[in-house]
Amino acid sequence: MGARRAVGALSDDGGLAARRFAAAALIRILDDGATLNEALAGLQRRHDLAPHDKRLAERMARTALRRLGQIDAAIARFLSRDLPAKAKLARAALRVGAVQLMFLRVPDHAAISTAVEIVKRDRRARALAGLVNAVLRRIASQRDAILDDQDAYRLNVPAWIRGRWEAAWGEETARAMAAALLAEPPLDVALRDPASAAHWAARLNATLLPTGALRLPGDAGAPDALPGFAKGAWWVQDAAAQLPVKLLGDVAGRRVLDLCAAPGGKTAQLAAAGARVTALDISARRLTRLRENLARLRLDAEIVQADALGWKPDAPFDAVLLDAPCTATGTARRHPDVLHRKSERQLRELTRLQAAMLDHAIGLVKPGGALVYAVCSVLPDEGEVQIAALLERRDDVMLSPISSEEVGGQHWFITQRGALRTLPHMAIGAARGLDGFFAARLVRK
Repeated sequence: MGARRAVGALSDDGGLAARRFAAAALIRILDDGATLNEALAGLQRRHDLAPHDKRLAERMARTALRRLGQIDAAIARFLSRDLPAKAKLARAALRVGAVQLMFLRVPDHAAISTAVEIVKRDRRARALAGLVNAVLRRIASQRDAILDDQDAYRLNVPAWIRGRWEAAWGEETARAMAAALLAEPPLDVALRDPASAAHWAARLNATLLPTGALRLPGDAGAPDALPGFAKGAWWVQDAAAQLPVKLLGDVAGRRVLDLCAAPGGKTAQLAAAGARVTALDISARRLTRLRENLARLRLDAEIVQADALGWKPDAPFDAVLLDAPCTATGTARRHPDVLHRKSERQLRELTRLQAAMLDHAIGLVKPGGALVYAVCSVLPDEGEVQIAALLERRDDVMLSPISSEEVGGQHWFITQRGALRTLPHMAIGAARGLDGFFAARLVRK
């Protein structure tokens, strides 16, 4: 194979380190409630995996999260009773072994032996080594029959989310969305200077999308190793996430407030377009990342750490962008953990918060000014339903319909009421797939 290793290549310990890392990440996410990014970053700091092991571990963890329902159904098929709640490591080892056998096509012996070894090395879990071995061997021997019997959509998407998707979009669209979430996403970037699009498309071997984003293949490599990153020519941002800022039109010289701004992709868009930006977020840690991003991009913004619900400026703004806290279900292509970490209770809490933030944000805009409300969610409760409720309870704001020209001619992104709605399976030009987003433009009377 030479000096370079494939993603699935084994390290000198037979890939055990990568698999132990993946198992630990699944425990942190599914048992302890961490995000995928938090789990991967925290474990990497402690374990310092070699690059090839890190790639393998991340691939196993991400694929396991995307296919969790199918994996757990296959495991349950060969268990006479459920594993006890305390058997976290054995459960994680089974999931890591099963994802390799069912979806990564790792040699059976490597997937099974390393899963068994993970359990054997823990004195509290080693009594389950025989069970792990037996279950994985049966999955390996019946793999094709298991997959043929499974309905990936119904197994992988939680029932409460499926119900809302089907009520809003119909089962056919819901299934298409779920299928899109199973694929590794490409890498989308936003340019500091949109006029340089042709240059950077050539340098990065990227496709220029009709909305102005550049799309690179998912295997393009680590972003910070690509041309132009260190110079601040571009930043990573999904094509759909770049659209809400465009709905504010020409912002050059205008005072614009970016609420819930971190990690700063939309702040960077506004600053690059010449706006006088105030970027507000409640999280000091996330604002540190925003400052670092702006410094690399050589862009400026006034940064405020505050609770968006309680903060009042000296004077209202020409425009406000509210990228509200939400379930983030639209980002599941890149963050497959979100479908497993969110609940109906959290949705109810978030929709109450979104309504309160919308009411407060209206008062921060000058009369005649624009407020763009956006969420990276594919749940209408957080988008279409939220705006309909706002327009019913407030008579000092009206909807300003979006035109297809504002989103690169992608008329299928525009709802009947003139809001923006993207879904994960949608086409964008000749390409396909983007984050699920909702955005509406409102004008204060």
